[in-house]
Amino acid sequence: MPDTLSSAGLTSAEVAERHATGRGNEIKQPTSRTVSDILRENILTLFNGILTVCFIAVLILGDLRDGFFYGIVVVNALIGIVQELRAKLVLDRAALLAAPEAAVKRDGAVMVVAITEVVLDDLLVLRPGDQVPADARVVESIELSLDESLLTGESEPVPKDAGAGLLSGSHVAGGTGYAVVTAVGADSYASKLTAEIRRHSLAHSELRDATNRILVYLSWILGPVILITLIGRVLTYGGWANLVVNGLWRRALLDAVASVVGMIPEGLVLLISLAFGVAAIQLAGRKVLVQELAAVEILARVDVLCLDKTGTLTTGELGFDRLIQLRGHPLADAERALAAFGSDDAANATAGILSAHFRVDGLVIERRIPFSSGGKFSGVAFRFDGESSAWLLGAPERLLGAHANELAEANRAAAAGHRTLALVRSVAGLPADSGTAPSDLELAPVALITFRESVRPEAPETLRYFAEQSVRVVVLSGDNPMTVSAVASTIGIAGQAIDASVLHTDDELEAALGESSIFGRVSPAQKRTAIGILQRQGRTVAMTGDGVNDAMAIKDANLGIAMGDAAAATKAVSRLVLLDNRFDRLPNVLSLGRRVIANVERVANIFLAKTVYGILLALVSAVFLLPFPFLPRQLTLVSTLAIGIPSFMLALAPNRKIYVPGVLRRILAYSIPSGIIAAATVVLAYVPLYRTIPLDEARSVTTIALFCVSLWILCVLARPLSWPRFALVAAVATALVLVCVIPFTRDFFAMHILVNAALGYGILVGAVGACGIELFYRLAKRRGLVFDRE
Repeated sequence: MPDTLSSAGLTSAEVAERHATGRGNEIKQPTSRTVSDILRENILTLFNGILTVCFIAVLILGDLRDGFFYGIVVVNALIGIVQELRAKLVLDRAALLAAPEAAVKRDGAVMVVAITEVVLDDLLVLRPGDQVPADARVVESIELSLDESLLTGESEPVPKDAGAGLLSGSHVAGGTGYAVVTAVGADSYASKLTAEIRRHSLAHSELRDATNRILVYLSWILGPVILITLIGRVLTYGGWANLVVNGLWRRALLDAVASVVGMIPEGLVLLISLAFGVAAIQLAGRKVLVQELAAVEILARVDVLCLDKTGTLTTGELGFDRLIQLRGHPLADAERALAAFGSDDAANATAGILSAHFRVDGLVIERRIPFSSGGKFSGVAFRFDGESSAWLLGAPERLLGAHANELAEANRAAAAGHRTLALVRSVAGLPADSGTAPSDLELAPVALITFRESVRPEAPETLRYFAEQSVRVVVLSGDNPMTVSAVASTIGIAGQAIDASVLHTDDELEAALGESSIFGRVSPAQKRTAIGILQRQGRTVAMTGDGVNDAMAIKDANLGIAMGDAAAATKAVSRLVLLDNRFDRLPNVLSLGRRVIANVERVANIFLAKTVYGILLALVSAVFLLPFPFLPRQLTLVSTLAIGIPSFMLALAPNRKIYVPGVLRRILAYSIPSGIIAAATVVLAYVPLYRTIPLDEARSVTTIALFCVSLWILCVLARPLSWPRFALVAAVATALVLVCVIPFTRDFFAMHILVNAALGYGILVGAVGACGIELFYRLAKRRGLVFDRE
């Protein structure tokens, strides 16, 4: 130990003093969003407020049959609250430090304390398997090496000598040592990363954005329209005095409620949430966890897929590749030696792989030299059939330095992306320890052993699928470029890997992205920069990974995807988690995403057409001082049969249509003219009738006319009309007939229908409106304003 502090550690008094002055390892991160924020944002919305006022008005009137519309408000709010509370719980569990305790030396004795009890200048005792609880500096190293793969992407353990820095969140892979804590709490590397990860942000969803923009437009319109509607109701019924004296205020209030309810697409947001939710449930059955509902839509828009190598394309484990004979030495000798190395239960992971491939009975182990990161080799002496021999296994550059030809062959194998070890026979027996320079020994090269990373078996086929879908695949790995290139070629990604460590500016990285799709030695910051560059180029980027070094890039991407065995923080920040680590789950996500985005676009047209005709009817009835053409329950009837139930069915129907940008433009291009045609149909049916027949009957006939045109809007959007869809349309039409025939439902919805000329007129006008919808659809399709949705 270099000083007194390092040898004995802190005293109890020094520890107490550091805790008292706030130099402990306690991490106080504010929660991403409070429960009150989530409740407020899902409950206190403009449309919830408007509909709540309407519902209160219905309660005042005393007829709850006109208040059915409010159930959608409640359900929609619950879905949003549950979704966001779930996201909050996941983010609050985003802790990079899985180890709850750490070994420290204090007052000259080693003790185990909670990681929150570690203080600045504490002396950490590091042993194999331990996790570093805070940033530290090594003061003594005995072959100490750390696994930093979750932090940097480097798959090989990194030797740490005295003076080397340690990052919180890394693991001790081998050896032992002591380290002095240099940063604790919020100042440590892990804490800074955790704080940035925990900042919650919603995934960018074009469907959600289009819906929000529509709702913003409506919020601008609704204020003046509602004001005009209220004034119109008062004037229609003879002014304030007449409302109060003659008791007409109830009719005026009911008209106002019906007018406002007709304007608001209360089921649209609910249907989008349900479509996402059902897709999420289906994906869960396929071992894909959807952290945020909009994620299933985003993959349908992805055109660049960025991948980490270790743990994503590969399992993170090494596998035996081949045994290369050198100088004609019998392979049987090499196989016995490798069996001896593999038989060591305490061997490192690389040597342990050998035990599965080389087994020889009759070996008598005489002595071993453990592997060290300093010497970069291990040794074994054994006796077989009465003959003793000594062998070394390690880095070719250490063991083949005096053998140029063999070293060149080893370098060629390494250039192909394989991890390569040299097996040599030590003629004079084993050295005293691994610190002995190999150049001082008489060594005979016998064989080269190459290892390859185990590629996930499903990766090649999945990447071929994305290539067929015109999705560019970019590999961003922190590993050696040659290794990355070899793995990429194995799974069908062609090209030469670029060493990102020599790219010092964003412009250089952008130029490299234009030349290649394979990168090695990529830092976490460069991964984020690369994603930002691609996004600025107008690309929709998905990022997959498993290490902490991938976490911020995954968070920045349009769609973050984590493997099931990823670091906790990486999973917490991702939108999707492949629970069983199967890469081939992504095509299923893509298929469901396409279904959601195409079907929601389809049904959004139905809802917004209703909003358009609702606004127009409210204005027309207010300006011309007409009683509103419907009761609230009659609008609910049409909305349920011609919009709500069919929309739910269509939103869940199979749909393989490839995503085409411009959702909002297409929705408005169809729904606005359709809404105008529907409003004109209602006016044409209602105005001639309400002065010649009782108001209740006029409203009932007008409801039939509106249903006819709404049904044809549904028919157009449900195309192609397969037998199930034809049956759906027929079923809702039959349902309306039954409502008008069955006494209970007829009275409930106030459908006062008589078989007379008025009913025939209403059906005729509805048919004319349906023809108008069909004519518009054909014309708009020909001009490219709307597209087939399958």
